[in-house]
Amino acid sequence: MAITDWPLSERPREKLLTLGPATLSDAELLAIFLRTGIAGTDAVSLARQLLQQFGDLRALLGASRSEFCNARGLGEAKYVQLQAVLELSRRFLQQQLKRDTVCSEPAVVRKYLAHQLSGELREVFLVLYLDNQHRMIGSEPLFYGTIDASPVYPRIVVQHALKHNAAAVILAHNHPSGVA
Repeated sequence: MAITDWPLSERPREKLLTLGPATLSDAELLAIFLRTGIAGTDAVSLARQLLQQFGDLRALLGASRSEFCNARGLGEAKYVQLQAVLELSRRFLQQQLKRDTVCSEPAVVRKYLAHQLSGELREVFLVLYLDNQHRMIGSEPLFYGTIDASPVYPRIVVQHALKHNAAAVILAHNHPSGVA
């Protein structure tokens, strides 16, 4: 049965418009992104199949270009769209953190850092530079490592903090394996 044959209250787009995006399942949100299914499979069913195939939303969104494009119902156009959406969300979070948020809320900073470092296949050491009111004035990855290690040179961290006139810094690095 096509989604257009579903009751209005069950259709993902209409549900989002009436109840808000937080009420949708991962499959429903993904179906809106996909826009269409494939022969014999509606977009929501295809989204469920993809989530099952990849294991979860994180794995699907973090899939390599070849893994993503080889999945049934996906291709380069969807990959490009997804990468653009992910980059927009990173930039949105960065601008929100820069303009609005004092970096005294660990949950907000953690969310920002998770977005900044997601998808990295090797360790990255990232520095957030803060002003004297703990608002972010900049961020940059300072060191890149291998899949399981990243060299860090304190002298360079201090030099960059001084260059940014930072009153404080937040230091972060990722674990590409997912194990913290």
